Amino acid sequence: MKKQRLETEKAVGQLICHDITKIEKGVFKGAIFKRGHRICEDDIDTLLNLGKNHIYTLELETGELHEDEAGERLARALAGPGLLVGEPSEGRLDLSAGYSGLLQIDTDRLQRINSVPDVVVATLHSGTPLKSGEKVAGAKVIPLVVSEETVAAVEQICAEGPPPLQVKPYLPFIIGAIITGREVVEGRIKDGFGPVLEHKAGFYGQEKPLIHFCGDDETQISALIEQLIAEGCTMVIVTGGMSVDPDDVTPTAIRNTGAGIIKYGAPALPGAMFLLAYRGDVPLIGLPACAMYFQNTILDILLPRLLAGNRVTAGEIAALGHGGLCRRCDDCTFPRCSFGKGGM
Repeated sequence: MKKQRLETEKAVGQLICHDITKIEKGVFKGAIFKRGHRICEDDIDTLLNLGKNHIYTLELETGELHEDEAGERLARALAGPGLLVGEPSEGRLDLSAGYSGLLQIDTDRLQRINSVPDVVVATLHSGTPLKSGEKVAGAKVIPLVVSEETVAAVEQICAEGPPPLQVKPYLPFIIGAIITGREVVEGRIKDGFGPVLEHKAGFYGQEKPLIHFCGDDETQISALIEQLIAEGCTMVIVTGGMSVDPDDVTPTAIRNTGAGIIKYGAPALPGAMFLLAYRGDVPLIGLPACAMYFQNTILDILLPRLLAGNRVTAGEIAALGHGGLCRRCDDCTFPRCSFGKGGM
């Protein structure tokens, strides 16, 4: 790289070789001059006010890349299905979600990429549910000019398998729901689970669940699970009956269908009495009553993973303990908080 340092007052007519940032605390932070801008007389005072007493001109040599080109190559190597690459700004390129879905990141390869000198890639947590257009990651190199070997090293890591970053779209599920409790069946209390499940399904673009009501009878609950699967349901949620009371028979009813229990009990509060099982490829969920009362619970952590087609393991659920305590903030920002980030 050949670099010439000019006094700003003598740089009229020169091309700016990198974005020049302006920062006003609480007001503005961004590029006031973009790379390639030709400096004119009117720009001199602005540059001096930014502390730019000198301007550099560059001439790249063979095997060197400008930060914008390097950042673009990094971003395109990282981006898998469902990710859009933005334009360079201040040497950085952002990746955003092209559609709603679940963010999946190969965190091992991401760490290797960030171990390459002069390379920085920052992302959201893997497993984050995304809306279309949400920013997912930012990629850049540290110096203004970097060797092509540096970028090629990252591209090689990204080429070792599927791209390290991708957005898995939510699949269309047919959700069956069994709301248990004699008190609900007899009309002693109003059902509170149905509206909650309809809202959560709708949030992820799913049709309304097919809802059945059942008393505290394990044989009847098992039969309803079998019926819903026979009718084509690809996910079944059984609500209530998950605690240690004698009348709480939902876990037994799920076991009696022959389903394989993945985990009963989850290190997430609220949501400790959660159960996940599979009958073939159909996930069966035993959902504790907390999901009816609290805005976000274990269901909100695992439901998007299941809807994206992931087969959730016992190890993944066990790892939720780190970050599994909901703060129950007055102004809830979930999933933009620590709840449910463990094991991602």
